[in-house]
Amino acid sequence: MRPGLGASAALALCPTLDLRPRDPGEETEALLGLAGWAAQFTPCVALEFHDALLLEVSGSLKLFRGLPVIVQRLREGLAQLGYTAALAAAPTPRAASWLARAASLPARAAPLVARAAEGRFVTDATALRDALVPLPVALLVHDRDALEGFTAIGVKTLGDALALPRDGFARRFGQGLLDTLDRALGILPDPRSWFVPPARFHARLELPAEVTQTEALLFATRRLLVQLEGFLAARSGGVQRLVLRLFHAESRATEVPIGLVAPARDAAHFTVLARERFAGVALREPVRALTLAADDIVPLAGESLGLFADTHGAPGDWPKLVERLRARLGSPQVQGLAAAADHRPEQASRAAEPGAQYALALAPGPRPFWLLPEPQPLAEVGAVPHHGGPLSLLAGPERIESGWWDGADAVRDYFVAATPARELVWVFRSRRPAGWFLHGLFA
Repeated sequence: MRPGLGASAALALCPTLDLRPRDPGEETEALLGLAGWAAQFTPCVALEFHDALLLEVSGSLKLFRGLPVIVQRLREGLAQLGYTAALAAAPTPRAASWLARAASLPARAAPLVARAAEGRFVTDATALRDALVPLPVALLVHDRDALEGFTAIGVKTLGDALALPRDGFARRFGQGLLDTLDRALGILPDPRSWFVPPARFHARLELPAEVTQTEALLFATRRLLVQLEGFLAARSGGVQRLVLRLFHAESRATEVPIGLVAPARDAAHFTVLARERFAGVALREPVRALTLAADDIVPLAGESLGLFADTHGAPGDWPKLVERLRARLGSPQVQGLAAAADHRPEQASRAAEPGAQYALALAPGPRPFWLLPEPQPLAEVGAVPHHGGPLSLLAGPERIESGWWDGADAVRDYFVAATPARELVWVFRSRRPAGWFLHGLFA
């Protein structure tokens, strides 16, 4: 099987071949998605419909430490996205496009293509003409009549076309083709309109076959997550919430939300969270397609590296641990704590999003790390509270009178006390009801 083979010939070679018509709309969506991903290498990305992207990377060479690094990262990223692409570089966009297209042509279409492909990364403008000379003239001409005209006079390569007299070339084949050659050589300017990434991310992937197990969806999901990572890198941003939707033939789509404690754009970490979330999803029907959406893109600052390696791990490991626990157990089961504006200790905190920053609502006195679920009554002997023996009051009192508005009125005097075993406890004397109570333990 090879590109350009007729349908009847292909079926003769492989009778079980599944033929599907091209979908220009999906091809355009795929190209737009690739443009958003490629914008992580340069903000200057141009679309060349229907199957090519042009990246102006001269301003990015220092950041990525040279063209070979950019080319290697493009190859690796495209492979992760599931695409096979021909790459080339040249001082002009038209020349780069021709070099890439020549590298993707079968050898039978142009005998000199293989030799031309070896030098398709041209960085010196003085070598550009020599790189274009062996390319087939079919790259320049898309009209069948014009191509037959070139063939009739023995013009097979761009070098043959460049050797023709310019006046005769323009009269016979039109000034437009001559101008296209000049743009490829850098004689004429070749301005392009740059792609503008959308404000939100949305990508869809049609599956080649119906999937009945969520484990099998992870590979397809990773392709979308890699695309999201490139999109976020281009925006210098991150996300705290992703939504995966699994589409079925009959029933409504299954929604799989993924929440994060802190903004991130690491595809590998997103994949771990998706695996945890998929483990708790039961599919009602086979999945035919899936989408990934991220609506809220927030700025994501880079991390400052230390001079010496930290063997104890980065602080960012804790948010990732919380995110994995929430993906596995559910968000309501993993919560943070925040201060509340209430003097009563049992009402002074509330559940909050992990990692959220809240200002301390009040400035209380000494507080123990461990607060009992309910205050425990203490025995009182000779006006002295006892807990494993008589308590020695070390600090206090701190009077708290609050809660009259919600029916849980508290009138208490709190003390820091020491037990005979020299343990520090937090006790209070209440007036309603009267008596001593143990409320907390100091670490």
